[in-house]
Amino acid sequence: MISGFGKDALVLDARSEVDRIVEALRRQVFGALRRRGVVVGLSGGIDSSVVAALCVGAFGKDKVLGLFMPESHSSGDSLRLGRTVASQLGIDSIVEDITPALEGIGAYSRQIEAIRTVVPAYGQGWKCKLVMASVLESNGINITRLTVEDPDGKVDTVRLPPATYLQIVAATNYKQRVRKMTEYYHADRLNYAVAGTPNRLEHDQGFFVKQGDGIADVLPIVHLYKTQVYQLAEYLGIDPEVRRRPPTTDTFSMAQSQEEFYFALPYHLTDLCLYGLNHGISANEIAAVAGLTPDQVQKVFKDIESKRRAARYLHARPLPAVEMDEG
Repeated sequence: MISGFGKDALVLDARSEVDRIVEALRRQVFGALRRRGVVVGLSGGIDSSVVAALCVGAFGKDKVLGLFMPESHSSGDSLRLGRTVASQLGIDSIVEDITPALEGIGAYSRQIEAIRTVVPAYGQGWKCKLVMASVLESNGINITRLTVEDPDGKVDTVRLPPATYLQIVAATNYKQRVRKMTEYYHADRLNYAVAGTPNRLEHDQGFFVKQGDGIADVLPIVHLYKTQVYQLAEYLGIDPEVRRRPPTTDTFSMAQSQEEFYFALPYHLTDLCLYGLNHGISANEIAAVAGLTPDQVQKVFKDIESKRRAARYLHARPLPAVEMDEG
């Protein structure tokens, strides 16, 4: 147990942490992996921006390639801010529009097919997103709902049968998987490694797609809570507009925050609760610091543990039917 738990529990020495990560990246990429540099998928968000900056610190701007991988549902801000970061860092970058690949593989049509089982009129000109209520307001299982917007701007939210929900998610997951394939194409042709961008909160809670954004050769910030990633962003001088931008999924056609899609709580509160749970700090102590009630903290604990159980599959390696001998 950690004594003296407070709002500064997640404050780190940014300079020392950057030096530690940079040294580890050099050792991993040049040594263990024997690669010449790294590829980073740039989304215009805080995590990918910090990872790109760390990689420049480790390898120099000439050995970091930034990829922008927009598709028809992407926000224009993602590409604009991603380009701002690439320009700031002085790295080479490439735009890979993955829309044609997603159309060819049926990502959009399969998503529409699923949505029409609950909203028959859904089609051209409509938009959608998946949403969850705040975990603090939930009295049990937090059910994901579908919000749709018709071409006239009318918004409606409906509950989803399990099969419909699963098909929407499965079709949408094509996006992360196509992006990762694209990153590895460029990594293979350059003899580079792929740098992943998940932070600790996302990795712990399973906020990634298996064989999609959850896969990489190096994970520079996976040990850092989201709050700490923001601290590094400030130290590294990441563009202020990127640092002010709320964490988004940029996955569905409607604007959507990570909070309403998955975490169901602002990241700084989830970070405090996750840190407290990891270090054996009581719900009463966390509540006093986070501005929550002990009962609310217990709800967050239950939600964290539930997501961890679901994430075991995402973290699992392929299972051989029979273990192979080393000889």
